[in-house]
Amino acid sequence: MRAQNILLLVASYVFYGWWDWRFLSLIVLSTAIDYWVGLQLEKTAESSKRKLLLGLSLTANLGMLGFFKYFNFFVQSWVDAWASVGVTMQGTTLEIILPVGISFYTFQTLSYTIDIYRKQLQPTKSFIDFAAFVTFFPQLVAGPIERASHLLPQFYKKRVFQYEQAAAGVQLIIWGMFKKVVVADNCAFFVNPIFENPAAFSSGELAVGMVFFAFQIYGDFSGYSDIAIGISKLFGFDLMVNFKFPYFSRDIAEFWRRWHISLSTWFRDYVYIPLGGSRGSKGFQLRNVFIIFLVSGFWHGANWTFILWGLLHALLFLPLLLGNWNRTNLASKSYGWLDVLKIGTTFTLVCVAWVFFRADSLSLALTYLEQLSSLDSFSLRFFIKNNAYTLLFLLSVLAIVILSVRELLWVLQKRETPYLNRYWTLFLLLAIFFMGSFKNQMDFIYFQF
Repeated sequence: MRAQNILLLVASYVFYGWWDWRFLSLIVLSTAIDYWVGLQLEKTAESSKRKLLLGLSLTANLGMLGFFKYFNFFVQSWVDAWASVGVTMQGTTLEIILPVGISFYTFQTLSYTIDIYRKQLQPTKSFIDFAAFVTFFPQLVAGPIERASHLLPQFYKKRVFQYEQAAAGVQLIIWGMFKKVVVADNCAFFVNPIFENPAAFSSGELAVGMVFFAFQIYGDFSGYSDIAIGISKLFGFDLMVNFKFPYFSRDIAEFWRRWHISLSTWFRDYVYIPLGGSRGSKGFQLRNVFIIFLVSGFWHGANWTFILWGLLHALLFLPLLLGNWNRTNLASKSYGWLDVLKIGTTFTLVCVAWVFFRADSLSLALTYLEQLSSLDSFSLRFFIKNNAYTLLFLLSVLAIVILSVRELLWVLQKRETPYLNRYWTLFLLLAIFFMGSFKNQMDFIYFQF
């Protein structure tokens, strides 16, 4: 078992250092601080000292995250705020490289110290085990964000190859590859130029571009999660489910129970509930909801577009909370014909919000929506301007249809995780080979977060 963990740790450090070895120092420092804090929390019963130790963990981890991800954002926002009232300020920004996955492993290691502080978890005595948990390479750079209480104990026992677990892992890898290289990367070919200059496109082209991005980000991010979960199964680990077919949600509350579950539940348990959660007056509940969505938006990136994206989701959640309808559409509830309208409405609202998530600036996002709402033309000339574009457009649409039909069948079967029989597995392998976008490969979107 110890040899297995050492091998995983070395492999994870090589994997992360291959991108930029200099940032290994950050992840090692974060690991060392939280390992030490965990041991000290176990030894200390005094409340003030325990709070001080937790404060050290929070300050160190969030401090590193804040500097590398948000320093320039705050400096530029300060300068722009003064400029808006006619005062010229000089701000010094830095050429800062954002370490890959820092938002993910920061939250993962914080779950360890917070749970120990709450006396919900015993600290590990093995630095190797803890370091392997923090740096576990399949999910290190883009999640799922694992809880220490779930993943860390799996490092305490020897892993033995199990055929059923490995077969399920291979299925997930194939399904994730299909979503990434067939759905996401084909859609990205059209999405990128449309969002770079929305004023040059018709309303019809912008509508298709908006839908294509919805499937690009879903195929890209959930595809990575499936691949990470699948690879982990090959090593004998079980990671948490991160997506549960979110585009079949019947309202925004259900969407967030199905989308990026590891992040939404992290904010629920470590921010929303400590703030008071659903207890207290509606005013306090609304405050907590808006804080959660704004923080979630800010977690994604140092840009006002992400903050506004979070604000839009908070506003969409607002009527559900006020009417006590936020838990009406649970996954266990059967679907009816009226739910088709609900799903369509929710998907449309999510797509509109995605415009702010994808746009490089607020002005571009507003230009996109203004041009879209003008309904000036429903022409799709951009997608069919030559034979190559037409073929790729049809492949993208076909890929979206395959994805949607396959997930619809799982939803109707009330499955929460993908399952592929041998025929679907063979079909998807052929689809990856013949339809995959290998010449126009795109980086995983969430690597930037």
